[in-house]
Amino acid sequence: MATGRTHRPATRSRGIPEATVARLPLYLRALTALSERSVPTVSSEELAAAAGVNSAKLRKDFSYLGSYGTRGVGYDVEYLVYQISRELGLTQDWPVVIVGIGNLGAALANYGGFASRGFRVAALIDADPAMAGKPVAGIAVQHTDELEHIIDSNGVSIGVIATPAGAAQQVCDRLVAAGVTSILNFAPTVLTVPDGVDVRKVDLSIELQILAFHEQRKAGEDAAHDDGPPAPPVRSAGAATHRKGPDGDVPAVMPA
Repeated sequence: MATGRTHRPATRSRGIPEATVARLPLYLRALTALSERSVPTVSSEELAAAAGVNSAKLRKDFSYLGSYGTRGVGYDVEYLVYQISRELGLTQDWPVVIVGIGNLGAALANYGGFASRGFRVAALIDADPAMAGKPVAGIAVQHTDELEHIIDSNGVSIGVIATPAGAAQQVCDRLVAAGVTSILNFAPTVLTVPDGVDVRKVDLSIELQILAFHEQRKAGEDAAHDDGPPAPPVRSAGAATHRKGPDGDVPAVMPA
C-alpha cells in the first residue's frame, strides 16, 4: 500500500501557520470518518470536499506537515490520521477541568468526543456547595475551594470555563495562577490573560447573530429580485433636461 509519506524536517521547523492549524481538526474529522469506513486512501479533491475547503489549500496545508501524497493514489488515510493527531498533540493524554456545572457545563461533561480525541475530563468544579459530591457524567462535582489542589494533583494545563459572565474572569485568574496555560471560554465575556496563556472563545449568540445577518441579506436579495428591475428616474417638472445643440448640450427646458 502506498503511504504517501514524504518528510521535510526543514519545512516543519519553520512552523505551521495559525490558519492551517485551525483547519487541521476539520481534516482529522473527515479522515476519521473515512477510517471508520475502512477507506484506505483518499484524493486531495475528495478530502477537501469532505472538509469544506478547496483542494489547493489542502495540499498547501499538508505540505507544512511534510505530507504530499502519491500521484494517482492520493493520501494514506490511517497515516494522515496519525500525523495530524500527532501534530495537534492528540497522541497523548490531556487532563481537562470544567468549571461551572450548570446546563452547559453538564452537557460538556457528557460529551463523548473528549475521550476519543485525547482529552480526559479530570474534574468538574462548581461554586455551588449544593453541587459538591453530585455525580455528573460519572464524575463527582467538586467545590471551587479545591480548584488549585485539583489542577496541581492532576497536572492540568487546559481549563474550560462554563460559568456565568460575572464569574468568568475570577475563575480565569485562579486557573492561570494555578498553572493552567490554555483556556476554552464559553462564558459570554472577554477574558484578560497574561502572555503565554491561550484563550479560545466559543460564543453561540455571536454565531447566531452572524447567521441572522446572512438571513437578512438573503431576504433583501430575494425582495430585490421579486420587485424586478429598478424604474427609471422620475424628473420633476422644473428639472432641466438636455438636447443636442450645434454647440453641444443645451437645456431643452430652462428652469424658472
